[in-house]
Amino acid sequence: MAIPKQKLSLPFFTLLLVNMWSKQMVIMAMEIIPIGAVLDLNSTVGEMAESYISMAVSDFYAVNADFKTRLALFTRDSSSDVVAATSSGELRFIKGHLVFPQEKKARLRSKGYITSTGDPAVLDLMKNEQVHAIIGPQKSSQAKFVIELGGKAEVPIVSFAATSPTLSATQSKYFVRTAQDDSSQVKAIASIVQAYGWREIVPIYEDTEYGNGLVPFLLDAFQEIDTRVPYRSRIPLYFNDTQIMRELNKLKAMQKSIFLVHMSASLGSRLFLLAKDAGMMSEGYAWLVTAGLSTLLDPLGSEVMDSMRGVLSIKPHIPTSKKLESFKSRWSKNFTISKPQSKINELNHFGLWAYDTVWAIAMAVEKAGIVHSRYVKQNTSESTVDIAALGKSETGPRLLSSILSTRFQGLSGDFHLAGGERVPSAFEILNLIGKAERVIGYWTPERGLSRNLYANGKIAYSTSKNKLKEPIWPGDTTQQPKRLRIGVPLKTGFNEFIKVEWNPEDDKPNVSGFTRDVFVSVVEALPFPLPYEFIPFVNKSKQSAGTYNELLDQIKLKNFDAAVGDITIIANRSTNVDFTLPFSESGIRMVVLTKRDERENMWIFLKPLRPELWLTTGIAFIFTGLVVWVLEHRENKVFRGKPAQQLGTTLWFSFSTLFFAHREKVVNNWTRFVLIIWIFVVLIISQSYTASLASMLTVKRLQPTFVDVKEIRKNGYFVGHQKNSFVKDFLVKQLNFNDNMLREYSTPEEYHDALSNGIHNGGVAAIFAEIPYIKLFLAKYCSKFQMVGPTYKTDGFGFAFPLGSPLVPYISRAILNVTQDKDKMEEIERRNFGGETTCLDQAAMVPSGGLGLPSFGGLFIITGVASMSALLIYVTKFLYIHWPASNTVDQERSFYMRVLELAKHFDKEDPSAHHLNGAGTRVHPVPSAEIVGASPDIDDARGHSRTSSEGSGDIIGDQDHDNHTPRSSAANPEPPHTP
Repeated sequence: MAIPKQKLSLPFFTLLLVNMWSKQMVIMAMEIIPIGAVLDLNSTVGEMAESYISMAVSDFYAVNADFKTRLALFTRDSSSDVVAATSSGELRFIKGHLVFPQEKKARLRSKGYITSTGDPAVLDLMKNEQVHAIIGPQKSSQAKFVIELGGKAEVPIVSFAATSPTLSATQSKYFVRTAQDDSSQVKAIASIVQAYGWREIVPIYEDTEYGNGLVPFLLDAFQEIDTRVPYRSRIPLYFNDTQIMRELNKLKAMQKSIFLVHMSASLGSRLFLLAKDAGMMSEGYAWLVTAGLSTLLDPLGSEVMDSMRGVLSIKPHIPTSKKLESFKSRWSKNFTISKPQSKINELNHFGLWAYDTVWAIAMAVEKAGIVHSRYVKQNTSESTVDIAALGKSETGPRLLSSILSTRFQGLSGDFHLAGGERVPSAFEILNLIGKAERVIGYWTPERGLSRNLYANGKIAYSTSKNKLKEPIWPGDTTQQPKRLRIGVPLKTGFNEFIKVEWNPEDDKPNVSGFTRDVFVSVVEALPFPLPYEFIPFVNKSKQSAGTYNELLDQIKLKNFDAAVGDITIIANRSTNVDFTLPFSESGIRMVVLTKRDERENMWIFLKPLRPELWLTTGIAFIFTGLVVWVLEHRENKVFRGKPAQQLGTTLWFSFSTLFFAHREKVVNNWTRFVLIIWIFVVLIISQSYTASLASMLTVKRLQPTFVDVKEIRKNGYFVGHQKNSFVKDFLVKQLNFNDNMLREYSTPEEYHDALSNGIHNGGVAAIFAEIPYIKLFLAKYCSKFQMVGPTYKTDGFGFAFPLGSPLVPYISRAILNVTQDKDKMEEIERRNFGGETTCLDQAAMVPSGGLGLPSFGGLFIITGVASMSALLIYVTKFLYIHWPASNTVDQERSFYMRVLELAKHFDKEDPSAHHLNGAGTRVHPVPSAEIVGASPDIDDARGHSRTSSEGSGDIIGDQDHDNHTPRSSAANPEPPHTP
């Protein structure tokens, strides 16, 4: 309502003039401090920041009206063209001068990005406005250039949006970052990756200073948690949609499903729209975006937000406060009025950081007490920008120190700088569901992941996904993406190891068995979650799709992420996949049919010794008897008499030593030497025979039909192996079996029938298989079959993964923990095998076929050498004494006659040994009167001598060998001689 002129009075005008004068005097008393702001007003961040900065100045001095300083803001627009010029090297320093290409300068001047004098926006603020500090720029690529200018002019460059880790206060102490450095989020990202057990992730980032700067920090963080980065996808800003789609299809063809996106909002929005069109925002995929994109989701629009459904993101946590809520309502009202066409409806982190930056500079300026400040050595050049002549700010060092020491509670939380960087705060972990953002947890440097940011008490650092709420993943599913696709074989036999069945209700496969249970226990022992699903290796008809080698090929072809089953670790398979440590017993052996119990054999008494040992022992007995006869014949009457009697005595004496029942007394020392060694040999052989026979008669023995692979191969018998097993190649290549002699079997029942039929009825002589299969087979048919022969080394069962998989060392360590837990393994075996899986150790019960000659060869050599030595010495001595005497008898007789004469002489009794024959027998000597047909020579045996011309006599039925006339036992007995 207008005031009527007639109502106005002189006092009113006087009061009005006084009030206006007083305000002007207050303003004149304040120190105006020029501050520059470099913003990209065509960008979302620049558009928001301009409004935040403007409100910050007015809000600050509304609260701090008594401050003696006032900030005067000078805003300049930094276009993308300037960024392109500086980043491409078109704007450069040459000998202290900043040089523009003429065509670039004209274009930028026409757009108002440089002044009429040709100065860029930042230089214009320094040169013409002599600003004491510059807020901005907002892009990392711009900041590099501005930081260098600020360092030369000693003007603090305070950036609220340049977050690249490549920018730091170490480059220039006049650079201050009031936003959170991108690298501060790396540990939070790594914790999320670790929580969901992602062992492989592909970063997708824009090929700019901002995008490339974070990558080295991410790679280091992923390396610490053993997460592999198999590929890095760089997308330049100039890529069109076709080029971006080509890159996405490349990732899809590589079968990558876990992605980390680090790029600006403009490029990121295009990426997710195209990813949805490529089918990569469906079930099985996982996307994680960094703070740079997640803080700018509001202006992206509903279509983009819908394409990002199920994405996880992180962004710095902004604590709620009454001051923040009040500002939000005022800002929303003012911004809507000033920018009605804008799509921005929510507060933004960059805007809040810009707001707090203004407050921090205003506080610092007041605290530093800056008055009448100017640049030293002003520049007056108008052609090129002479940096050396620009001068230095007088208050720059003082203002910088004041800014760095400023601390307060701002709209974005605690404003606190350390080393020129804002101290990181907590991060929110968000799940994007359409237009909404759902907080599923938090991350802090002290506690890691947690659901409640302000939980009381000391909580240990955690990277468990249980600390987060369950997210909704792409495809509107709660099933965690990147579930390992585990290929499992379809078996028709030995299903105790791995068994695949289909649920009749939903036709989904149900996998069970020993190897499956071991894998589940191993996964439970891992230090991180590992989602997985079992996929049978079958064709459309639900029949086995191939051999185990073909199953492993599917891992190489990336159709499976791993394989679980009774898969044996062998060399040729390890060229295509990486195996974990084995979790089962290793080795290949053969199983054969057993013979009937040998105890029922009537000839079992012959079994303790092998035929060659029986023959050798018999020859040794006869040979030893002959040696004893030779040594004793001329001296011992026991070994004299008729040839038949001498032969009987010799054999009796020799074989009676086996039972130590010999009664004959020996008189020759060489004979005693031979018998000492011989009786020792007989003792050992007899005791060994007794022990072996006792064992055969008292212990039930399972006699195998075959024990030697060479025998089976030599006779051309058929052998069996498991179907689709590597054992077939082993038999052909290692054991040299012909391929046409091999038979394939699948079940224990087929094993039984093939072995039971025998080699002559279409069966096989042996079946070669790995030890776990044989033990399971013998658990059912223990009494009929045996595991025999040597163990051919293999490495046992293992789980297969792609070459270079980071999961292999973790799985291997977990296998050790599980297999060393005896109770757990026994429980798994009992659940799948029903208790004891093997008979007693049959290898220990397999008879050796009796004692063999090699076991006693040394003894026979010793006794043979002893006997031969004694014999040779005796014969040599005999020949030495009697051969010459024989030659003197008749020089003209033939050699044959001489030898015959020598033999007759050997058959005579040795007269020098009469004193040794006082007793004809070892025990109970018989009186001479009772001897039938005794000769007078008996008296000689009792101590009388006779001449050498008399013939030697025998104990019974003796005859004169010289005259070949029988003597009468009763006629003319020779009277005893008087001693």
